Amino acid sequence: MLYVLVGLAGVLGASARYGLGLLIGDFTNGPFPWPTLAINLIGSFLLGYATHFLFRTKLLHQYAITAIGTGFIGSFTTFSTFSVETVTLLNEHHLADAFLYMLVSLFGGLFLSYLGYALGTRRLRYVTKGRG
Repeated sequence: MLYVLVGLAGVLGASARYGLGLLIGDFTNGPFPWPTLAINLIGSFLLGYATHFLFRTKLLHQYAITAIGTGFIGSFTTFSTFSVETVTLLNEHHLADAFLYMLVSLFGGLFLSYLGYALGTRRLRYVTKGRG
């Protein structure tokens, strides 16, 4: 059953990534991979928040937690696409774009993961004090 839930959540996460990537791509042009950057940053925040609020509330079954974290968020974000896009930028001599992409992905992802963690922790404290 766990594998089915992770698979279904993975389908939803990958579909959300694809749809959001198309939407963001409609507003951007040039070689910079804005869609993947935005999706990975959003996913970093979501996983930080979910890990420190949603998963600690004990409201969800362990299978649901795994399906959300590994299935949905895991398939929503993509390290492999980030890697290929970085190599492509380097091969096409867009060095500044490649290094900016790497720096913003790394430090932006860490910052947003921390922000999600902090907000999730704050929300958990609020909920556990009975303020819901």
